[in-house]
Amino acid sequence: MKKLSYFMMIALACYLLQGCHSNNSATTTDSATTTVDSSKTVALPTTDSSDVKFAKTLAAGGAAEITFSKLAETKVEAGKLKNFAAMMITDHTKAGDTLKTIATKENITLPDSMDADHQKKYADISKMSGVAFNEAYVKLMVADHKDAVGLLQDESKNGKDSTLKAFATKILPTVQMHLDAANKLASGMK
Repeated sequence: MKKLSYFMMIALACYLLQGCHSNNSATTTDSATTTVDSSKTVALPTTDSSDVKFAKTLAAGGAAEITFSKLAETKVEAGKLKNFAAMMITDHTKAGDTLKTIATKENITLPDSMDADHQKKYADISKMSGVAFNEAYVKLMVADHKDAVGLLQDESKNGKDSTLKAFATKILPTVQMHLDAANKLASGMK
């Protein structure tokens, strides 16, 4: 009886080992992928959570800059403010497209619209016109670009993902230039 039990345990162990090594239900894990079966590979995020938060925050902020600036183009007469809005749309669209490419490679899902706070600000500012709109738009651009400069400085110094860190370092001068231009516009309104 002991021999039969021993034989059954060995047979069961072999069966279980065979099942673990079959191609239909194999699961292998490394730092980047998980194979559920031989035909499906699921990418796992390998990017540090602070880098992911940076990318998502920057993407939402960029979407807000574009949305507010498109509104400004419709509400502002020709001049420095209209030129500033056009620059915001061009530069933030280009940066956003680059960030989307990086995020895709890094398995990060980015928001494609502004956050709830910016949506509320948009609802408020869209009701304005004339000088009130101009002042509110410029004030918002100054505040948002201060935040963006801080975010980019932090990522360029402390980011763990080398691609996102390089991206932050590359676009920081452009965003700083946006902040300087917005501050200049604000000074001209006083």
